Amino acid sequence: QVQLVESGGGLVQPGGSLRLSCAASGSIFSINAMGWYRQAPGKERELVATITKGGATTYTDSVKGRFTISRDNAKNTEYLQMNSLKPEDTAVYYCNAAILPRGSLYLNNYWGPGTQVTVSS
Repeated sequence: QVQLVESGGGLVQPGGSLRLSCAASGSIFSINAMGWYRQAPGKERELVATITKGGATTYTDSVKGRFTISRDNAKNTEYLQMNSLKPEDTAVYYCNAAILPRGSLYLNNYWGPGTQVTVSS
């Protein structure tokens, strides 16, 4: 079994910072691309940022310059550093990873259960 678990969400004032973590565990052979998505109430889930195994990153326009995605391949963990947070960043944040389980020939797409981020004064 492979699992992703997020941590680090919470309530923060506008302009504040939070750091999300996502740890992958279980019978893992390798992890390819990882990413963060978010879903605000009444809206569709949207891609926030991605990072390849080699460290190449992409960001949605609304978070460029404020959010930084990173990963520690030795720990099977990815991070999302969120600075200058705005009320419109309020959402449930989900981590995502393309993982090759041990003994499998195919990459599978895995999701964490989500962590709430609320930006409010």
